[in-house]
Amino acid sequence: MPLQIATDFAFRAEEPTDVLLQFEAAMIPEQRLSEFRTELSSWDSFARIDAQDDIGDRLWVRAEGRFEASYRAVVEVDRLLTKLETLEKMDPLKLPGETVQYLFDSRYCRGDKFQSFVDAEFGDVSGGRQMLAMRDWIADNFTYAPGSSSATTTALDSFVERRGICRDYAHVMVTLARAAGVPARFVSCYAPDVTPPDFHAVAEVFLQDSTTPGGGAWYLLDATGMAEAGEIVKIGVGRDAADVSFMTSFGMTEFLEKTVTVTRV
Repeated sequence: MPLQIATDFAFRAEEPTDVLLQFEAAMIPEQRLSEFRTELSSWDSFARIDAQDDIGDRLWVRAEGRFEASYRAVVEVDRLLTKLETLEKMDPLKLPGETVQYLFDSRYCRGDKFQSFVDAEFGDVSGGRQMLAMRDWIADNFTYAPGSSSATTTALDSFVERRGICRDYAHVMVTLARAAGVPARFVSCYAPDVTPPDFHAVAEVFLQDSTTPGGGAWYLLDATGMAEAGEIVKIGVGRDAADVSFMTSFGMTEFLEKTVTVTRV
């Protein structure tokens, strides 16, 4: 079923300021865009560049005064869905080189801090079953609480407080997976049924590919339970939220407003 996306936001810069934006649905094989339109208000400079892992685009703008962005798209997700409990962990020696970075600690996700916990709590299972057990543990032990975290909240902070928003749930999932030796990355996305409506965030883990013997593939996991893999529209991926924020300002800006709606067509 196609998904219709509508996103609008605005910010103000008192002087010419460089801002990096990433809010468009990625044009990748697993999701087809039948319609899309991006409208930006006036800018001093503009550039479109590839995003991380060639998933999506980033937009550089140099803006002054009020800046507005509007995005409309119709997307149909055509993603291979697999039962994760049937998948095994990849042998580290056989991991593709581009996945290894997602085993390392990052700004918000310090997997080394969780190795003993992961071994004690999830050490009796492995591979996809272990990833599902981690997802379920987060869902059972965390409270979804808008406003309970900030841009500085790490996975460790969320783990201690046992609450957060989708960003925090994804950070904890990524961190636990890395602590188990499974490459994991943060995915910014759109999805229907997100409450309150907004940009969404989930985790993605690298396990054996069910269709290619000896190969591996990325699989989505949402510990909030709000989004299904077959209805997640990827915007971008990264080591954590710092890599795929929809707006990163390299100077003083005032964020003014934002609306995001995702509906089934």
